Amino acid sequence: MATVELSFTPLPAHVRTARLVAAAVARRSGVDESLLEEVRLVVGEACSRAVEEHQLHCPTEPVRLALTEEAGRFEVEVTDTSARPAGTGPAVSGGFGIAVIAGLADDVQISETAAGTSIRMSWPSAVTAS
Repeated sequence: MATVELSFTPLPAHVRTARLVAAAVARRSGVDESLLEEVRLVVGEACSRAVEEHQLHCPTEPVRLALTEEAGRFEVEVTDTSARPAGTGPAVSGGFGIAVIAGLADDVQISETAAGTSIRMSWPSAVTAS
């Protein structure tokens, strides 16, 4: 399956849309029905965190969401471009949202750079040929 990409203005109202799109693509990718609520919740947490960062640091830049099914894995990557001012500490802390993401996603990778933060999460999938 090709990557589905979504970018949206950093407004809390758009997080719901991101959750719905992620669940629909996960279902089509063959993610087990019992995991779809977890996908929705985790994508909501990651997107909400990105929206907060953007509203603080770059309110005109979009939040980016990429959804991919490859090699039996459904992968979601939420990227913010909220470059934080020097000396303000990391963008991702060990808060409740990150704990939820780490507890519900099968695999989580967080990458922080001077340009922003990327949270990549994945779950097993079983795509059937169409």
